[in-house]
Amino acid sequence: MESIRIANAQGFWGDDNDAPARLVSQASIDVLTLDYLAEVSMSILAKQRAKDPSLGYARDFLDVLKSLIPYLKSGGKLITNAGGLNPRACCQAATKLLNSEGLAGLKLGMVEGDDVLPTLRASFEADQTTHRFAHLESNQSVGTVFDKLVTANAYIGAAPIVDCLRQGAQIVIGGRVADPSLVVAPAMAHFGWSSTDWDKIAGATIAGHLIECGTQSVGGISSHWMSIDHHNIGFPIVEVTADGSCVVTKPAGTGGEVTERTVKEQLLYEIGDPGNYLSPDATVSFLGLRVEQAGKDRVRVSGAIGSPMTRFFKVSATYSAGYRASGMMTIIGRDAVKKARAAADVVLAKLKREKMLPARYLVECLGSGDGTCGTVAVRDDLFETVLRITVADERKQVVEHFTKQMIPLVTAGPQGTTGYAEGRPTVREAFAYWPCLIEREAVNLAAEMITV
Repeated sequence: MESIRIANAQGFWGDDNDAPARLVSQASIDVLTLDYLAEVSMSILAKQRAKDPSLGYARDFLDVLKSLIPYLKSGGKLITNAGGLNPRACCQAATKLLNSEGLAGLKLGMVEGDDVLPTLRASFEADQTTHRFAHLESNQSVGTVFDKLVTANAYIGAAPIVDCLRQGAQIVIGGRVADPSLVVAPAMAHFGWSSTDWDKIAGATIAGHLIECGTQSVGGISSHWMSIDHHNIGFPIVEVTADGSCVVTKPAGTGGEVTERTVKEQLLYEIGDPGNYLSPDATVSFLGLRVEQAGKDRVRVSGAIGSPMTRFFKVSATYSAGYRASGMMTIIGRDAVKKARAAADVVLAKLKREKMLPARYLVECLGSGDGTCGTVAVRDDLFETVLRITVADERKQVVEHFTKQMIPLVTAGPQGTTGYAEGRPTVREAFAYWPCLIEREAVNLAAEMITV
């Protein structure tokens, strides 16, 4: 059966920048996707855009784009959500780079409209009793964080990308495109699926989910990571066929493995209800999926069932949650954990006496079991531990005051104190996540074609 080979070489902003060029040199693919965005990414981009209106996108993308010039000159296609909060600025920078590299005439598609913060603000200002944009889990009114909102972006689907591809775009750059939709779009455009081919779209959504997290479906963070070749783990490829089923594979000669086990682990990653997986393009049931080994490093996945998507887009909103800081030092010797906890008590007691105790704080003795949040028994018999104190408060001066309290332990704390060469902790802005919904008709998406 005819297939389209789609690969993903970025699982998040900060992933291996050399991976995209390496992947396209290792295997023949039709479309390369690059997924840069997570909830926290939008807050970071908002800070950058506030300092410089020409920013707000994943600037690493430009280095990656330059490394992909040979791939693009050979006709390869590229789809990414690197546009973040500012797809237009990202496209302008990309156009300038492509032109300088001899790719004048290349068609680039730009997708905008996922930024719904103005809509959210206008709705609440018009009716402060509205329950629109309530928190999906707590059901709290958005009014509780309204004055602190920083970003609000709808997870948009494949439709505007499909429009660009059908108009001849070789590169498509968007904002908060949902991760699986980066794969759904080229499959729809290639096979000519309609927007109501639910089972086929469901299958492509599964394919997109399988490769959206980079190397995870090839053994990255797998439960048996130590038993595979974990050097140079390959990034995944899906061969999507006209019926929506796919084969997951990887470039020959790369590390990791593609087996039923690695694929099933990724299938279960972040899906919620497997019978009702909600994406912007379809509602998908995983319950009838067939996962079958089809050869070395080849796993066939079929049987996805699709139905219409909901009338809402999910919104990823972020708001300012004050400030935070985290300080660490190592304690060695007999009773290391007890000494570390006593040292933390010294710091917190001083803050309390001075009426500067942060609203939230966490004391951890790393290595003792504290990092597992109570899922394993805590040990106090260690000869070495790392004391980490993390604080958060809306008052910056409180967090700044905390940063000055750990270093005195160098001479006033227990014997065996070391690992403090970094000095005082750094105060950072803290952001929190606000998931909510918005009606599809309230999101005005736009696809624009640009010729380099």
